[in-house]
Amino acid sequence: MTEQSRVSEFKSKSGIRRILNACSYSLQGLRNAFRTEHAFRQELMVAVPAAVVALLLPLPALHRLALIGVLLLVLIVELINSAIEAVVDRISLERHPLSKNAKDFGSAAVMIALLLAAATWAVILWPLLA
Repeated sequence: MTEQSRVSEFKSKSGIRRILNACSYSLQGLRNAFRTEHAFRQELMVAVPAAVVALLLPLPALHRLALIGVLLLVLIVELINSAIEAVVDRISLERHPLSKNAKDFGSAAVMIALLLAAATWAVILWPLLA
């Protein structure tokens, strides 16, 4: 089997078409996550107003970037967790220790991202509240 024959038929082309396809797939992913993932919607409902608050606070630009960045990190990790769960469910819906591990690891990653976000907000906002 040659290297060329092992390339997936779903593999994208190159150039501007690849970039446009990638943008389209990304928007579809965001739409589907919003429609089907409760945790993503909940985190988004916190992230959007919190980002607005971060922009309005009298803070240096890098602090505002950190506050918004950790919110985006939570959403990114949630999307990856949802992708892991979808792949595990696609493979099999039966209970299996490896499937449980994959889902638990993804959930743990979300929890760590949430803790990082909370700690970042606490550290940056503490001087404003004290």
